[in-house]
Amino acid sequence: MKILITEFMDEAAVASLQTGFETRYDATLVDRRDEMLAALKDVDALIVRNRTQVNPEVLAAAPKLKVVGRLGVGLDNIDLPACKARNVEVIPATGANALAVAEYVLATAMMLLRGTYTSSAAVAAGTWPRGALSNGREIGGKVLGIVGFGGIGRLTAQLARGLGMVVVASDPMIAADATVWQETGVGCRTLEQLLVESDVVSLHIPLTQETRNSISAARLALMKPDAILINSARGGVVDEAALAQALKAGKLGGAALDVFDAEPLKAGSALADCPNLILTPHIAGVTAESNTRVSSMIAERVAAFLASQR
Repeated sequence: MKILITEFMDEAAVASLQTGFETRYDATLVDRRDEMLAALKDVDALIVRNRTQVNPEVLAAAPKLKVVGRLGVGLDNIDLPACKARNVEVIPATGANALAVAEYVLATAMMLLRGTYTSSAAVAAGTWPRGALSNGREIGGKVLGIVGFGGIGRLTAQLARGLGMVVVASDPMIAADATVWQETGVGCRTLEQLLVESDVVSLHIPLTQETRNSISAARLALMKPDAILINSARGGVVDEAALAQALKAGKLGGAALDVFDAEPLKAGSALADCPNLILTPHIAGVTAESNTRVSSMIAERVAAFLASQR
Protein backbone atom coordinates (compact mmCIF):
# COMPACT_ATOMS: atom_id res chain seq x y z
CA MET A 1 0.00 0.00 0.00
CA LYS A 2 1.14 3.56 -0.75
CA ILE A 3 1.07 6.70 1.39
CA LEU A 4 1.58 10.28 0.19
CA ILE A 5 2.47 13.07 2.66
CA THR A 6 2.18 16.56 1.13
CA GLU A 7 3.09 18.82 4.08
CA PHE A 8 5.62 18.78 6.90
CA MET A 9 5.56 15.86 9.33
CA ASP A 10 7.88 14.71 12.09
CA GLU A 11 10.68 12.64 10.55
CA ALA A 12 10.40 9.84 13.10
CA ALA A 13 6.71 9.40 12.28
CA VAL A 14 7.49 9.34 8.56
CA ALA A 15 10.17 6.72 9.17
CA SER A 16 7.68 4.57 11.09
CA LEU A 17 5.33 4.61 8.09
CA GLN A 18 8.15 3.79 5.70
CA THR A 19 8.83 0.56 7.55
CA GLY A 20 5.44 -0.85 6.63
CA PHE A 21 4.29 1.05 3.57
CA GLU A 22 5.62 2.59 0.38
CA THR A 23 5.69 6.18 1.63
CA ARG A 24 6.50 9.36 -0.29
CA TYR A 25 7.18 12.39 1.90
CA ASP A 26 7.52 15.82 0.29
CA ALA A 27 6.76 18.73 2.59
CA THR A 28 6.54 21.16 -0.34
CA LEU A 29 4.42 19.05 -2.68
CA VAL A 30 1.34 21.07 -1.69
CA ASP A 31 2.88 24.01 -3.59
CA ARG A 32 3.19 22.00 -6.83
CA ARG A 33 -0.42 21.09 -7.45
CA ASP A 34 -0.08 19.42 -10.86
CA GLU A 35 2.70 17.20 -9.54
CA MET A 36 0.68 16.43 -6.44
CA LEU A 37 -2.37 15.43 -8.47
CA ALA A 38 -0.23 13.14 -10.62
CA ALA A 39 1.28 11.54 -7.51
CA LEU A 40 -2.17 10.67 -6.15
CA LYS A 41 -3.09 8.21 -8.90
CA ASP A 42 -2.15 5.06 -6.97
CA VAL A 43 -2.04 6.09 -3.29
CA ASP A 44 -4.08 4.43 -0.58
CA ALA A 45 -3.52 7.10 2.07
CA LEU A 46 -3.00 10.87 1.98
CA ILE A 47 -1.58 12.79 4.94
CA VAL A 48 -2.02 16.59 4.98
CA ARG A 49 -1.97 19.66 7.21
CA ASN A 50 -4.22 22.66 6.54
CA ARG A 51 -2.97 23.86 3.15
CA THR A 52 -3.74 20.79 1.04
CA GLN A 53 -7.30 21.12 -0.20
CA VAL A 54 -8.83 17.65 -0.24
CA ASN A 55 -11.62 18.48 -2.67
CA PRO A 56 -13.41 16.59 -5.48
CA GLU A 57 -10.49 17.29 -7.86
CA VAL A 58 -8.05 15.65 -5.45
CA LEU A 59 -10.39 12.74 -4.80
CA ALA A 60 -10.86 12.20 -8.53
CA ALA A 61 -7.10 12.06 -8.96
CA ALA A 62 -6.85 9.39 -6.25
CA PRO A 63 -9.14 6.50 -7.26
CA LYS A 64 -7.55 4.08 -4.75
CA LEU A 65 -7.66 6.49 -1.79
CA LYS A 66 -8.96 4.90 1.40
CA VAL A 67 -7.99 7.33 4.17
CA VAL A 68 -6.94 10.93 4.77
CA GLY A 69 -4.87 11.72 7.85
CA ARG A 70 -5.07 15.32 9.03
CA LEU A 71 -2.03 16.64 10.94
CA GLY A 72 -4.22 18.88 13.09
CA VAL A 73 -7.86 19.14 14.06
CA GLY A 74 -9.52 21.63 11.70
CA LEU A 75 -11.25 19.96 8.76
CA ASP A 76 -12.36 22.94 6.67
CA ASN A 77 -9.73 22.07 4.01
CA ILE A 78 -11.27 18.61 3.61
CA ASP A 79 -14.53 18.10 1.74
CA LEU A 80 -16.14 15.74 4.24
CA PRO A 81 -19.31 14.99 2.21
CA ALA A 82 -17.21 14.16 -0.86
CA CYS A 83 -14.98 11.89 1.23
CA LYS A 84 -18.02 10.18 2.73
CA ALA A 85 -19.50 9.66 -0.73
CA ARG A 86 -16.26 7.97 -1.78
CA ASN A 87 -16.08 5.97 1.48
CA VAL A 88 -12.77 7.67 2.34
CA GLU A 89 -12.02 7.70 6.07
CA VAL A 90 -10.88 11.05 7.56
CA ILE A 91 -8.70 10.91 10.67
CA PRO A 92 -7.87 14.15 12.56
CA ALA A 93 -5.26 14.42 15.33
CA THR A 94 -7.84 15.24 17.98
CA GLY A 95 -6.27 16.51 21.20
CA ALA A 96 -2.64 16.20 20.16
CA ASN A 97 -2.00 19.94 19.80
CA ALA A 98 -4.36 21.18 22.53
CA LEU A 99 -1.64 22.17 24.99
CA ALA A 100 0.24 24.18 22.37
CA VAL A 101 -2.90 26.15 21.51
CA ALA A 102 -3.88 26.70 25.15
CA GLU A 103 -0.41 28.03 26.00
CA TYR A 104 -0.48 30.30 22.93
CA VAL A 105 -3.78 31.81 24.07
CA LEU A 106 -2.56 32.60 27.58
CA ALA A 107 0.86 33.82 26.47
CA THR A 108 -0.60 36.27 23.96
CA ALA A 109 -3.26 37.37 26.45
CA MET A 110 -0.57 38.22 28.99
CA MET A 111 1.50 40.07 26.40
CA LEU A 112 -1.44 42.18 25.25
CA LEU A 113 -2.71 42.89 28.76
CA ARG A 114 0.74 43.93 30.03
CA GLY A 115 1.63 45.89 26.87
CA THR A 116 5.33 46.11 27.63
CA TYR A 117 7.04 43.59 25.40
CA THR A 118 7.74 45.76 22.37
CA SER A 119 9.94 48.27 24.20
CA SER A 120 13.36 46.64 23.74
CA ALA A 121 14.53 49.10 21.09
CA ALA A 122 13.45 52.10 23.18
CA VAL A 123 15.13 50.77 26.32
CA ALA A 124 18.32 49.94 24.40
CA ALA A 125 18.32 53.47 22.99
CA GLY A 126 18.26 54.90 26.51
CA THR A 127 14.82 56.51 26.36
CA TRP A 128 13.62 54.53 29.42
CA PRO A 129 9.82 54.60 28.85
CA ARG A 130 9.05 53.42 32.38
CA GLY A 131 6.20 55.81 32.99
CA ALA A 132 4.46 55.08 29.72
CA LEU A 133 4.67 51.33 30.33
CA SER A 134 3.61 51.31 33.97
CA ASN A 135 -0.10 50.82 33.38
CA GLY A 136 -0.05 47.26 32.11
CA ARG A 137 -2.66 44.89 33.46
CA GLU A 138 -2.35 41.59 35.32
CA ILE A 139 -4.08 38.45 34.08
CA GLY A 140 -5.09 37.29 37.57
CA GLY A 141 -8.71 38.14 38.33
CA LYS A 142 -9.59 38.89 34.71
CA VAL A 143 -12.54 37.18 33.04
CA LEU A 144 -11.66 34.81 30.20
CA GLY A 145 -14.49 34.07 27.80
CA ILE A 146 -14.06 30.89 25.76
CA VAL A 147 -16.18 30.57 22.63
CA GLY A 148 -16.46 26.85 21.90
CA PHE A 149 -15.97 24.56 24.89
CA GLY A 150 -14.43 21.45 23.36
CA GLY A 151 -11.15 19.83 24.29
CA ILE A 152 -8.91 22.82 23.55
CA GLY A 153 -11.32 25.24 25.19
CA ARG A 154 -11.48 23.11 28.33
CA LEU A 155 -7.70 22.80 28.59
CA THR A 156 -7.37 26.57 28.10
CA ALA A 157 -9.90 27.07 30.89
CA GLN A 158 -7.93 24.76 33.20
CA LEU A 159 -4.67 26.65 32.65
CA ALA A 160 -6.41 30.02 32.94
CA ARG A 161 -7.98 29.12 36.27
CA GLY A 162 -4.52 28.15 37.48
CA LEU A 163 -3.47 31.72 36.77
CA GLY A 164 -6.35 33.08 38.82
CA MET A 165 -8.69 33.94 35.96
CA VAL A 166 -12.44 33.68 36.16
CA VAL A 167 -13.61 31.59 33.19
CA VAL A 168 -16.93 31.63 31.34
CA ALA A 169 -17.75 29.87 28.08
CA SER A 170 -20.40 29.62 25.40
CA ASP A 171 -21.17 26.55 23.34
CA PRO A 172 -24.57 25.95 21.74
CA MET A 173 -23.85 22.21 21.65
CA ILE A 174 -23.63 21.96 25.47
CA ALA A 175 -26.79 22.34 27.55
CA ALA A 176 -26.81 24.92 30.31
CA ASP A 177 -27.49 22.16 32.86
CA ALA A 178 -24.75 19.84 31.61
CA THR A 179 -22.44 18.53 34.34
CA VAL A 180 -19.33 19.83 32.55
CA TRP A 181 -19.96 23.34 33.84
CA GLN A 182 -19.81 22.31 37.49
CA GLU A 183 -16.99 19.85 36.86
CA THR A 184 -14.76 22.52 35.29
CA GLY A 185 -15.83 25.48 37.41
CA VAL A 186 -16.67 27.41 34.24
CA GLY A 187 -19.74 29.60 33.92
CA CYS A 188 -22.17 28.93 31.07
CA ARG A 189 -23.04 32.01 29.01
CA THR A 190 -24.62 32.92 25.69
CA LEU A 191 -22.18 34.38 23.17
CA GLU A 192 -23.55 37.87 23.68
CA GLN A 193 -23.33 37.61 27.48
CA LEU A 194 -19.78 36.34 27.20
CA LEU A 195 -18.67 39.21 24.96
CA VAL A 196 -20.09 41.81 27.34
CA GLU A 197 -18.55 40.24 30.44
CA SER A 198 -15.08 39.12 29.34
CA ASP A 199 -11.73 40.88 29.58
CA VAL A 200 -10.19 38.31 27.22
CA VAL A 201 -12.16 36.41 24.56
CA SER A 202 -10.63 33.30 23.00
CA LEU A 203 -12.22 31.58 20.00
CA HIS A 204 -12.25 27.78 19.66
CA ILE A 205 -14.92 27.12 17.04
CA PRO A 206 -14.81 25.60 13.55
CA LEU A 207 -15.47 27.58 10.39
CA THR A 208 -18.93 26.77 9.07
CA GLN A 209 -21.63 28.70 7.26
CA GLU A 210 -23.09 29.52 10.67
CA THR A 211 -19.83 30.70 12.25
CA ARG A 212 -18.41 32.72 9.34
CA ASN A 213 -17.95 36.34 10.49
CA SER A 214 -19.75 35.46 13.72
CA ILE A 215 -17.44 37.95 15.46
CA SER A 216 -18.93 40.82 13.50
CA ALA A 217 -18.81 44.58 13.96
CA ALA A 218 -21.99 44.39 16.03
CA ARG A 219 -20.55 41.74 18.32
CA LEU A 220 -17.20 43.48 18.62
CA ALA A 221 -19.15 46.53 19.80
CA LEU A 222 -20.47 44.47 22.71
CA MET A 223 -16.97 43.95 24.09
CA LYS A 224 -15.31 46.14 26.69
CA PRO A 225 -13.21 48.89 25.09
CA ASP A 226 -10.07 47.47 26.74
CA ALA A 227 -10.87 43.79 26.07
CA ILE A 228 -8.58 41.41 24.20
CA LEU A 229 -9.68 39.11 21.34
CA ILE A 230 -7.67 36.00 20.43
CA ASN A 231 -8.43 33.79 17.43
CA SER A 232 -6.42 30.59 17.20
CA ALA A 233 -9.33 28.62 15.73
CA ARG A 234 -10.12 29.34 12.10
CA GLY A 235 -9.86 32.36 9.83
CA GLY A 236 -13.20 33.63 8.60
CA VAL A 237 -14.76 33.42 12.06
CA VAL A 238 -13.73 37.04 12.69
CA ASP A 239 -14.70 39.91 10.39
CA GLU A 240 -11.14 41.16 9.84
CA ALA A 241 -12.12 44.57 8.48
CA ALA A 242 -14.42 45.19 11.44
CA LEU A 243 -11.68 44.12 13.85
CA ALA A 244 -9.17 46.47 12.21
CA GLN A 245 -11.62 49.34 12.46
CA ALA A 246 -12.28 48.65 16.15
CA LEU A 247 -8.56 48.55 16.96
CA LYS A 248 -7.77 51.72 15.03
CA ALA A 249 -10.69 53.53 16.67
CA GLY A 250 -9.51 52.50 20.14
CA LYS A 251 -12.68 50.52 20.79
CA LEU A 252 -10.79 47.33 21.64
CA GLY A 253 -7.77 46.83 23.85
CA GLY A 254 -5.94 44.46 21.55
CA ALA A 255 -6.11 41.28 19.50
CA ALA A 256 -4.06 38.30 18.43
CA LEU A 257 -4.80 36.44 15.20
CA ASP A 258 -3.12 33.19 14.27
CA VAL A 259 -5.57 32.34 11.48
CA PHE A 260 -6.96 34.39 8.61
CA ASP A 261 -9.73 34.30 6.04
CA ALA A 262 -7.08 33.96 3.30
CA GLU A 263 -3.74 32.36 4.10
CA PRO A 264 -1.04 33.51 3.70
CA LEU A 265 -2.32 36.95 4.70
CA LYS A 266 -1.90 39.29 1.74
CA ALA A 267 0.25 42.40 2.04
CA GLY A 268 -1.78 45.56 2.47
CA SER A 269 -4.69 43.82 4.18
CA ALA A 270 -7.08 45.65 6.48
CA LEU A 271 -5.00 44.35 9.39
CA ALA A 272 -1.86 46.24 8.39
CA ASP A 273 -0.67 48.91 10.84
CA CYS A 274 -3.29 48.15 13.50
CA PRO A 275 -2.28 49.05 17.06
CA ASN A 276 -2.04 46.39 19.77
CA LEU A 277 -2.33 43.56 17.25
CA ILE A 278 -0.26 40.36 17.23
CA LEU A 279 -0.25 38.39 13.97
CA THR A 280 1.23 34.89 13.73
CA PRO A 281 1.25 32.52 10.72
CA HIS A 282 -1.11 29.72 11.82
CA ILE A 283 1.32 28.25 14.34
CA ALA A 284 -0.63 28.31 17.62
CA GLY A 285 -0.90 24.54 17.59
CA VAL A 286 2.59 23.89 16.23
CA THR A 287 5.47 23.37 18.63
CA ALA A 288 8.32 20.87 18.62
CA GLU A 289 6.40 18.77 21.13
CA SER A 290 2.97 19.02 19.50
CA ASN A 291 4.39 18.22 16.06
CA THR A 292 5.81 15.01 17.50
CA ARG A 293 2.48 14.12 19.15
CA VAL A 294 0.35 15.01 16.12
CA SER A 295 2.62 13.19 13.66
CA SER A 296 2.90 10.09 15.84
CA MET A 297 -0.86 9.91 16.36
CA ILE A 298 -1.66 10.22 12.66
CA ALA A 299 1.07 7.77 11.64
CA GLU A 300 -0.26 5.18 14.08
CA ARG A 301 -3.92 5.66 13.15
CA VAL A 302 -3.37 5.72 9.40
CA ALA A 303 -1.16 2.62 9.60
CA ALA A 304 -3.77 0.81 11.69
CA PHE A 305 -6.53 1.74 9.26
CA LEU A 306 -4.56 0.54 6.23
CA ALA A 307 -3.67 -2.68 8.01
CA SER A 308 -7.37 -3.31 8.60
CA GLN A 309 -8.00 -2.97 4.86
CA ARG A 310 -5.54 -5.65 3.81
